[in-house]
Amino acid sequence: MSTRWAARIEYVGTAYAGWQRVNHNLSVQQKLEEALSIVADHPVQVMAAGRTDAGVHGLGQVVHFDTSSIRNTLAWTLGANVHLPADISLRWAQPVGLDFHARHCALSRHYRYVFHNTRARSALTAARATFWHRPLDAEAMHSAAQSLLGEQDFTALRDAECQSPTPMRNVMAIKVWRSGEFVAIDIRANAFLHHMVRNIAGTLAEVGQGKRPVVWVAEVLASRKRALAGMTAPPDGLYFVGPEYPAQFGLPPPPQPWFPATMPT
Repeated sequence: MSTRWAARIEYVGTAYAGWQRVNHNLSVQQKLEEALSIVADHPVQVMAAGRTDAGVHGLGQVVHFDTSSIRNTLAWTLGANVHLPADISLRWAQPVGLDFHARHCALSRHYRYVFHNTRARSALTAARATFWHRPLDAEAMHSAAQSLLGEQDFTALRDAECQSPTPMRNVMAIKVWRSGEFVAIDIRANAFLHHMVRNIAGTLAEVGQGKRPVVWVAEVLASRKRALAGMTAPPDGLYFVGPEYPAQFGLPPPPQPWFPATMPT
């Protein structure tokens, strides 16, 4: 008899080709499945709430997997972590009903993008935040970002090779704020297109450094032309904070991001 488990995974994505298994490149999914398979003593496949690109980090990635092995929560958590590299960790695991699906049951997903906005680069934040030496106006970026709210066509802010059958996405909340040398973008939506958050970050940075007016972001979105938007920001500063699920599944809420600081109220 098979049991379904849900688990939260945390990872630094720098050394990986992304979340999803790919041929001839190391992925977070591959390392997790290898570790869980050792604990289960049979091959384990996981399904994730969202895919992250090469170099993107995961704070609250949620997965589910099915197993015929009898293990408790401690066995899955500690056992998997023994076999995982230091840059990937399993933070919790719990049994769920067979009606739970990590991707399909998610109500929304939350990402955070972090710029380290300082004149001189930091060794300690290398690959953990995007170094940006030009001054950024977080308030202007926040004002411009409000034009992205609601269900809209995000063709101008998705990758040319995005395979989604529709460019429509519903952005439920977006906030840009400064904490000392850091500028963070928090965005929550029902789902995201390929490179959507990184393209939003690169586009808002054009406003933040004074190259474009606040109204330009709305104009870019309305144009549906990727060529008119800003650059695809580097993956270093992007964190998948996690998905939200209906209360009926009894899962812990997404973690509170601690970097660069707690979002001001």
